[in-house]
Amino acid sequence: KDDHNVNSQPFQRWQNRFEFVAEAIKIAEQETGERKGHYLNVTANTPEEMYERAEFAKELNQPIIMHDFITGGFTANTGLSKWCRKNGMLLHIHRAMHAVIDRHPKHGIHFRVLAKCLRLSGGDQLHTGTVVGKLE
Repeated sequence: KDDHNVNSQPFQRWQNRFEFVAEAIKIAEQETGERKGHYLNVTANTPEEMYERAEFAKELNQPIIMHDFITGGFTANTGLSKWCRKNGMLLHIHRAMHAVIDRHPKHGIHFRVLAKCLRLSGGDQLHTGTVVGKLE
């Protein structure tokens, strides 16, 4: 997956990264004879930019895009979900920054509730992490 929350920095522009990843996938598939994939992160500061990135991923024949739900928001989630349905693609939802909502046991929203909301807003897959991981 494309773990870049600020995902078009001067030293690594999103277009260049998408092209690099698409080429690496193509080479890996040719070498192994297996289907490979990567979740290209389309999260951006405007919906128009997100759709531009999604279109570019589609042009590169990548079947899955990824969205960071807290930085992008639920409305962007639903919009990208509808776009994916129209374009035959899947939407993977990343939980980046979820701990600001669900980490503290006495306030916030439990991650299971967030997960349900993300599925209801159109995500096909949800990055949930491990049972015990870096946030434990």
